[in-house]
Amino acid sequence: MRHVRFPAQRVAGAAVDGTGSLCRLGDKARWYLPAAVIADLVGAAVPVALVFEAAQQARPGSCALAAALAWVGVQAVRHRYDRRALGESRGALPVLHDWLILIGVLAVARAATGESTPRLAALGALLPALLITLAVRKLTYRHLSAARREAQAVSRVLVIGEPAAAEDVIAHLAARTDHPYVVVGVVPVGPGSLDSGVPVAARLDADGPGAPLGDSAAVLAAVRNHRADLVLVAPGARFGGERLRRLSWALHDAGVELAVFPGLVEVSVKRLETLSAGGLAVLRVAPPVRRGAQPVLKAALDRTGAAVGLVLLAPVFLVLAAAIRLGSPGPAFYRQRRIGRDGVPFVMWKFRTMVVDADRKRAELAGANEHDGLMFKMRRDPRITRVGRLLRRTSLDELPQLFNVLVGDMSLVGPRPPLPEEVAQYDELALRRLTVRPGMTGLWQISGRSDLSWDETIQLDLSYVDNWSFTSDVDVVARTFRAVVDGRGAY
Repeated sequence: MRHVRFPAQRVAGAAVDGTGSLCRLGDKARWYLPAAVIADLVGAAVPVALVFEAAQQARPGSCALAAALAWVGVQAVRHRYDRRALGESRGALPVLHDWLILIGVLAVARAATGESTPRLAALGALLPALLITLAVRKLTYRHLSAARREAQAVSRVLVIGEPAAAEDVIAHLAARTDHPYVVVGVVPVGPGSLDSGVPVAARLDADGPGAPLGDSAAVLAAVRNHRADLVLVAPGARFGGERLRRLSWALHDAGVELAVFPGLVEVSVKRLETLSAGGLAVLRVAPPVRRGAQPVLKAALDRTGAAVGLVLLAPVFLVLAAAIRLGSPGPAFYRQRRIGRDGVPFVMWKFRTMVVDADRKRAELAGANEHDGLMFKMRRDPRITRVGRLLRRTSLDELPQLFNVLVGDMSLVGPRPPLPEEVAQYDELALRRLTVRPGMTGLWQISGRSDLSWDETIQLDLSYVDNWSFTSDVDVVARTFRAVVDGRGAY
């Protein structure tokens, strides 16, 4: 098979194991499983043994062993040690769910055995198990992500669909590396050209009286020739219903996995639910979260976080304000009109990072804009002061927006607050960004900031708007600290 570079980062057929073949999903690093099990055993057993020994419990060793086995047992029942699951998630919520189950299991065991260690001490002894498991999950996730950027630990995928639909699937998968799929072949249905460069493994006839009969043999031959692990189907007018059903029989009888692309992109799996109606498999897409407990928690986090931040950072504000005033003539703070939720304008506060007449000079620099969309960005913007460049590099210029969060104009996490002249040129797609409050940080900041194209910025913001949850906000805040330290795309 010839080696092909896809349109973006993912490489099909790259020589990563010395033989020119891809490392498959089953070839994840072998240390993932023992590392996870040992960390869980030690993380639960050692703290429990130490705490129970200090509390003069009669059987600290037995209690430690029981806690360790219970913790490993809970995660085994929840399939956390399955080969397919190892390294795939660094999220804290699944681990927290497992840990709460562990607490329930041990509470029942405590009542049954009459164990008398103080409840608070027992709970504290189990906390390291949660933290250590989270740390190991993050370690394996980062290692696996790095491996997949080199096309290792992946599933070889054969895509089937009408040419246009197949090309869309291939381009979408090739543009990112945070998934295990590498397309090694495509089977177009019906006539049409393909420009992706992916090898055409076979071509199925357009739908006709005898078309489905030849599908299975052609697809199975393509699977064997390209050593595919998974067949991914993009259904269409020429390939669906009974034809897809017959192909699924042949693939499953041959031990080949089948997946169907429903045509949805950037929709979180948390919003999807499979249903059955009259024998039809139905995919329900839940609406974005707009009401209930989660928005209340977000509002509480915003106001509380802003208030605490302003109090703790007051000395920093004074130092930065003095540095700005000494560095260049003009005020320490900069106010700018931005557009908020539902198109309502507000005044956004920042530390001044440019010369006083920067807005007037922007028109003179319009031809030097390095951004491909509506935003204006320059890596070497002459209007930025020396102090301002440091503030932008560290994102400290954004701190005054805590005032905007406190009064409710902004949120800690959300889309970037746009300028009125940008919103004036928005299309219907971009206007959806305004259905939530803009944020001090968001997916745009932890994904590259100014290095992102306009389309990438819009897609990240729309993904946030449609798939928001309280836990996703907590994750973005945590990842923001790393993005600020890294400083990429900040100028």
